[in-house]
Amino acid sequence: MLRDSISRGVAAICAGALIAGCDQTTGPGSGQDPARLRPLGTHVSAAATATLLASGLDGSLGSAIGPDGALYVAETVPGRISRVDPRTGAITTFASGLPPSPFGPGGAGVFDVAFIGNTAYAVVLGVGPDLGGTDVVGIYRVDGPSSFTVVADIGEFNILNPPETDFFVPSGVPFALEPYRGGFLVTDGHLNRVLYVTLDGDITIVIAFDDIVPTGLARWGNTVYMAEAGPVPHLPQDGKVVSFSPKKSTTATEVASGAKLAVDVEFGPGRSLYALSQGDFPVGSEPGTPALPNTGALMEVQADGTFKVITDGLNQPTSLEFIGKTAYVVTLGGEVWKIDNVSR
Repeated sequence: MLRDSISRGVAAICAGALIAGCDQTTGPGSGQDPARLRPLGTHVSAAATATLLASGLDGSLGSAIGPDGALYVAETVPGRISRVDPRTGAITTFASGLPPSPFGPGGAGVFDVAFIGNTAYAVVLGVGPDLGGTDVVGIYRVDGPSSFTVVADIGEFNILNPPETDFFVPSGVPFALEPYRGGFLVTDGHLNRVLYVTLDGDITIVIAFDDIVPTGLARWGNTVYMAEAGPVPHLPQDGKVVSFSPKKSTTATEVASGAKLAVDVEFGPGRSLYALSQGDFPVGSEPGTPALPNTGALMEVQADGTFKVITDGLNQPTSLEFIGKTAYVVTLGGEVWKIDNVSR
């Protein structure tokens, strides 16, 4: 019974993933002032079409676009990172041997992957001593196809620095990675905060929240955009995208609300901002329960603080990436969907 309840709690929202900052002079991570760029919500959506690109992944959660332009997906059950060819859908193993999930798909294990330069990093959770495991909860550097180095012990930091909000997993749920200033921003969907983690293992709390369940991250210059699933029962009005500056903000500013169980946020073509809704939370369910099947949606943030549905009927989506005008949506059930004509 305890194992089951921990599994449900640690599964916490089942998503994550962020694209590494680009080096273009007017793109994400460039340092360009967002106020000088195109306002949000100015793209007109075309008739988006969704096709199944790949299947057979095992408990797939976070994702990233690698330096080779391919999609990399974290698989919780086997403790693996797989490479998915964005054109053909071919799946190959990029790295294996990370701590696997002892609690099934999305319950623990490797939750997200991100790149700094050509080097991949993964965040792993739910495998520490506080939940009966023997591995480190934190950020792992991928040194080879089956070799890794722990660069930051986030679980130990969380245990020594508990939040003011209620919690029952002391090591936390470090959910999503976003490259930032030579290190990473990390959301914690259980301890309700964002950490900054250096590659030397130093950890600081950037911003703390009430019970809002932070999930995915995206960045434009020095402004960070974050998805919020909202507290159980994950009401639509609590599914939000907010923004903050890691150097200046003590609170976050609401950008848009109304996404049911928001699990990720990403920039698409031209600076349009998109959120991924996992869908309808089952009435009366416990924390960590995934949304009902086929109720998820890809949504575009509008200038008036609302969301426009681009594609709905997605089956428990967990993360979102863009390559050009094409969106790639990863699902908890091991699929990758390619959505063309997202904007024009």
